[in-house]
Amino acid sequence: MHANTHTLLSIIIYLSTVFNVLHASKSDSNPLVLSCGSANGGTDGDGRKWESDSKYLVSSDKSVTANAQSQDPSLPSATPYMTARIFTAETAYKFAVNSTARYWLRLHFYPSSYNDFNISNSYFSVVAGGVTLLNNFSASITAEALTQAYIVREFSLAPLNSDYLNITFKPSDKYNGSFAFVNGIEVIPMVDLFGSASMVGFSDQSLDASTVNLQTMFRLNVGGKYIPPTNDSSGLTRSWYDDSPYLYGAQFGITNEADKKVTIEYTDTPAFVAPVDVYRTSRQMGPDPNVTRNYNLTWIFQVDANFTYMARLHFCDYQMTKVNQRVFDIYINNQTAAPEADVIGWAGSQAVPMYKDYAISVTDGPGDDELWVALHPSVSVKPEFYDAILNGLEIFKISDGNSNLAGPNPTISDLMKKQQNETAKSFAPKKSYIGALIGGAAGGAAAFGLAAAIFIVAQKRRRRLPGSDSTTSSWLPLYGNSHTSASKSTISGKSHGSTTISSDAACNCRYFSLAEIKQATKNFDESHVIGVGGFGKVYKGVIDGNTKVAIKRSNPSSEQGVNEFQTEIEMLSKLRHRHLVSLIGFCEENNEMALVYDFMGHGTMREHLYKGNKITLSWKQRLEICIGAARGLHYLHTGAKYTIIHRDVKTTNILLDEKWVAKVSDFGLSKTGPNMNQGHVSTVVKGSFGYLDPEYFRRQQLTEKSDVYSFGVVLFEALCARPALNPSLPKEQVSLADFALHCQRKGVLEDIIDPQLKGKINPECLNKFADTAEKCLADHGIDRPSMGDVLWNLEFALQLQESPDGCPKPNTGSVDFDTTEEIDHNSFLAMHRSTLSLGSDNGVTEDSDDTTDIFSQIVNPKGRKKALKISVPDFHRRTQSADLFRQAVADFTENYSSATIVVAVSATIAVGQQRPTSNGVTAAVC
Repeated sequence: MHANTHTLLSIIIYLSTVFNVLHASKSDSNPLVLSCGSANGGTDGDGRKWESDSKYLVSSDKSVTANAQSQDPSLPSATPYMTARIFTAETAYKFAVNSTARYWLRLHFYPSSYNDFNISNSYFSVVAGGVTLLNNFSASITAEALTQAYIVREFSLAPLNSDYLNITFKPSDKYNGSFAFVNGIEVIPMVDLFGSASMVGFSDQSLDASTVNLQTMFRLNVGGKYIPPTNDSSGLTRSWYDDSPYLYGAQFGITNEADKKVTIEYTDTPAFVAPVDVYRTSRQMGPDPNVTRNYNLTWIFQVDANFTYMARLHFCDYQMTKVNQRVFDIYINNQTAAPEADVIGWAGSQAVPMYKDYAISVTDGPGDDELWVALHPSVSVKPEFYDAILNGLEIFKISDGNSNLAGPNPTISDLMKKQQNETAKSFAPKKSYIGALIGGAAGGAAAFGLAAAIFIVAQKRRRRLPGSDSTTSSWLPLYGNSHTSASKSTISGKSHGSTTISSDAACNCRYFSLAEIKQATKNFDESHVIGVGGFGKVYKGVIDGNTKVAIKRSNPSSEQGVNEFQTEIEMLSKLRHRHLVSLIGFCEENNEMALVYDFMGHGTMREHLYKGNKITLSWKQRLEICIGAARGLHYLHTGAKYTIIHRDVKTTNILLDEKWVAKVSDFGLSKTGPNMNQGHVSTVVKGSFGYLDPEYFRRQQLTEKSDVYSFGVVLFEALCARPALNPSLPKEQVSLADFALHCQRKGVLEDIIDPQLKGKINPECLNKFADTAEKCLADHGIDRPSMGDVLWNLEFALQLQESPDGCPKPNTGSVDFDTTEEIDHNSFLAMHRSTLSLGSDNGVTEDSDDTTDIFSQIVNPKGRKKALKISVPDFHRRTQSADLFRQAVADFTENYSSATIVVAVSATIAVGQQRPTSNGVTAAVC
């Protein structure tokens, strides 16, 4: 009996061991991807399958499932964000894991409205395997401060020495009615990516990162495009974002890509460290040694103080072949991390990937919530080229001695709060407007109610939620404001019916009284008319003493004008971007509607392409204008709250300011894409002949690829300097798109380019430019590139024009480091690229009073007539009134819709100089 019992116990132990090994092996090889609160899981936009989380809950009676009441268009997919698991008490998940393996843990949060739960009451902590990941965390505050629709937190958990991983969600006990929630959980087994990191400032010390827990703060494909999780190496499903939002100052270097003939050879560096696309692109300082010796190529990141961080720099020099050709110094937080870095010397040969890890402690002192990474040529060793290179950059937070990774919630800065106060005050209705509404006691009550409603909306917009402590950052890029409002402010005009303007739009642009509009235009003097369009006449005007603007007055009989009036306010009031024309304000009073725009000193792009009385643009200028317009359109497609389709892209809607910076204008036909999860918006076909997407015309289904088609026509228009339609030409040449494609495919495109450009375009540049334009004009939208890809290719074409072989050479022409030109968020944002780059701060040139020198509206008689807008002078020359403060700052920064982001502005520093202090210029956008 005893022997039988012993045998039975042996069998049980054996089977249990086999089961645990198999289970651990299964967990080790198969990632867990959970859609929380979903009964059956689902498939996301990348084709990844998500399963339900219910079977992993330790106890289900302390949680409920809920569906989000609205879907923000910036969500990458409904799965996993539209369902949530809500915890009213401490609850845990339990996952079987390999005790010796390291795991990625990703937590997805979508702070939307969920049934009876007020998302602003959600404060909670998350502990995984004994490590505090989040503490007093508010997804609502974080999303609002970072202007993101959703939040992803990624952690790398060290081996647990346990067969199970417990993840505990605990609502905060500091707030009544608080709850925890989560939308998605990923537990991904990973190879051990981490080893020893050199301690910056301590040459003889290193940090062993193989046994610590980390949080991913930033992961950037430097100089390249967004890399989605499906294109990551070894199934690690990492996202690699564009680095341009984090570049400091105006000197952002140049981007570069390895020639297709170059093969990236992984030797000592495993292929799973980073995908090949990271190593095929890079950011460099440029070919002119007189420029590169005098600045640092610098990235700045917002981090949490009192933690140690590891910066992983990825290198692959696919241009140089010998040591001492490109040698540079690496600085982290103004301390030397690596002197005389030579990638070829490190890697041993050309096109070999490698990386370096550096650790640095960030203390809790003034200004110590930033991490700076800077590169500068090692002038003292006299390399062949005074240049530096970087291909990729990752920054990880390392857990402290208490096994804690949690940082504070973001907060709104004092400057931002001050701006919100100014906004609330400045957008109260003007006296003349209120006076027009008051018609007795009832009228007075109505006016008071309207004023109170606007004030309350403004107050709600600037309300600070409790629980926020200091500024922090997300490893995700910044998105458009994700919060929606059902409140509306109705402003009525008698002859126009009633236009409904959202409260956000009303608060984001200035209201002008009719008296102010008449004063600006000298009572609509006909001598001030500078254009006529479908909306009505456009007048040159002056506001606030000396600020020149364009004022578009409605035609009372135009229904098109009423629609465009509302569309323009709704669109442009929420958009702020260096390459979009800015709406300053509007007026609706006494049967009049008017829109007030920025002043654009050089008129339209078209005026400078065709022979006339305008300046002829060089090829480089045309390229830069196309790049600027592409940045503006790319922001509309990916960086704003909704996908915005312009629907009328053409050269008359690309305006040029005094410094030849291109800005996309005229949003009267634009459509937002709240239903873009269907891939298109069904709408009546509108646009301009010659630029109209044939697929949109046939199917009446509008997508952002319709703008790409129109932009392809613009590209050929820039190259050939002829209209999109010219009925005077032979039949086969009437349509520029058709004729240019025919010539491109026949290999005779050079025969139709602008004669003034012949012999002045580098052949490689021409090939890249023409190939990009041709792809834009593909018959089917699915075959066209995204606007982000178009932008990237145009920037590469410009680089080919300036440096034909893509390799920096001494004493060649310098790259144009014009401080007025800025980098946009290319592919963040491919999903959401926004920017921290800055607008011009130069002075304003006086403009001619001759309206023909400012605008000459060229309208195709078959196309829709367009009115032109003009741009406000720069920040330093403006009136510092409360009314103009928001607009001035919005132009001074580059690219946020209704974001609340603070940007520190200072000149780029060279080696040995200190970081800018709080005395530097600061700006904010409301």
